[in-house]
Amino acid sequence: MAVSLLQSREVSDLCIGKPAIRSLPSSATVVEALIALKRGGDAVVGVWDSPEKKAVTGKVCMVDVLCFLCAEENISAPAAALDAPVSALLPKDPALVCRVEPHSSVLEALDAILDGAHTLVVPIQSRKKLTGGGDLCWLTPEDFVRFFLNSIAFLSPASSLSVSSLGVVSRANLSVLHRDPALSALPLVRAALADHISVAVLSDDGRFAGEISPSTLALCDESVAAALATLSAGDLIAFIDCGGAPPDSAVRAVKASLADAGLVGMLELLESDFSSPSSSTSASSSCSSSDEESPPAPAMARRVRSTGSYSARMGRRSEEAIVCHPGSSLVAVMVQALAHRVSYVWVVDDEYRLVGIVGFLDMLRVFREHLQQPFEGEA
Repeated sequence: MAVSLLQSREVSDLCIGKPAIRSLPSSATVVEALIALKRGGDAVVGVWDSPEKKAVTGKVCMVDVLCFLCAEENISAPAAALDAPVSALLPKDPALVCRVEPHSSVLEALDAILDGAHTLVVPIQSRKKLTGGGDLCWLTPEDFVRFFLNSIAFLSPASSLSVSSLGVVSRANLSVLHRDPALSALPLVRAALADHISVAVLSDDGRFAGEISPSTLALCDESVAAALATLSAGDLIAFIDCGGAPPDSAVRAVKASLADAGLVGMLELLESDFSSPSSSTSASSSCSSSDEESPPAPAMARRVRSTGSYSARMGRRSEEAIVCHPGSSLVAVMVQALAHRVSYVWVVDDEYRLVGIVGFLDMLRVFREHLQQPFEGEA
C-alpha cells in the first residue's frame, strides 16, 4: 500500500507553496552572486546555462562563496576572486541538480535523490504567469522527509525502531579537533554541504564539542572568510554563533591574526561592504526569478556579518547541537530534525562521545528499502 501511495502521488504535491527559484545567468560573477544571496530571502540562487533559461546547471549559496574565497589560490587576493565567473562556484558534477517533471511520481523523485541528486528542480504548474523557461522550484531531502512523516502510518514498524537497530547511524567521518585550523575543515564543509550533514568539532578526549554547519555558514556573509582563514575550528564556531555581529574583541583578534599572517586582502574583505545601493542595483539586474516582478529590495543600512546562526536563532549554543542516542526511534529523530530545521542529528553516548550521525538521506534509504519489500511481494 505504501508503494502504491508513492506511485500515485505526483511530485507536484511536494511543490505546493514553494517559491520560484531566484537565478543568475552563467555570465554573472561571484560578486554578483554574493550580492544576490545577501539581498534575497532564501539562502540559495540558481545558475542558468544560457540567457534563454533552458536549464538550471547548478545552485550556489554562501558556503560556496566562503570556500572559494578561502581556497589556496584565492586566499591572498579574495577581492580579485570576486570577479571570477559564478561557474567557478559550481561543483564539477552537473548531476547534483536534477530536473524532475511535476507529473512524475514521488517514488521516481525519491529515487533521483537517492541516486545522487543533491537537489531536484521541478516546474511549478500552478503559476499563471510564465516567463523565460517557466517557474521552477527546489526540492530537497527535507521535503521528502516531511512527506514521509505525514505518511508515517504506512511506514510501521520501521519508523518505531531505534536508529541503531535500523543501521542508519553513519560514521562521523567529517570531523576535526577544536584546535585544528578552520581552513583544514573546508574540504569537509564542502562534502557536508553535498551530503546535507555537518562537520563535527571534537575535544582532545574525543567528546563532541560542537559543529561547523553549512546551514549556519549559509546565514553569514563574506566577512566570515576572514575568520575561516585565521581561526581554529573551536574559535570559529564561537565567532559565527553569536546571534549577530561578533563582538569587537573577536573582530580585533581576527584582524591581528590576519596582519600577522600577511593576509592583507582578507583584512580588506573584512572591512568591505557589498551592500551599497549601487551594488544592490547591479545584483537586481543580474538576479531574476520567473515569479511576478517584485520591487527592488532596499539597500542594507549596515554591515551584517551574520544573520544569526542556527543555534542562536533556536536559543541554544553551538555546543548544544541537536543530538540523540543510539536507542532513539527513527520517528523521534525525524521529528527532532524537522522541528529544529536541520537535515541531520548527531548520535552521542551517555559520555557525550560521538557515535555517528543520522542524516535525511539515511532516513530516506531506510524508507525506500522498507517500501521495496512489499513491492517485490506484489510482483
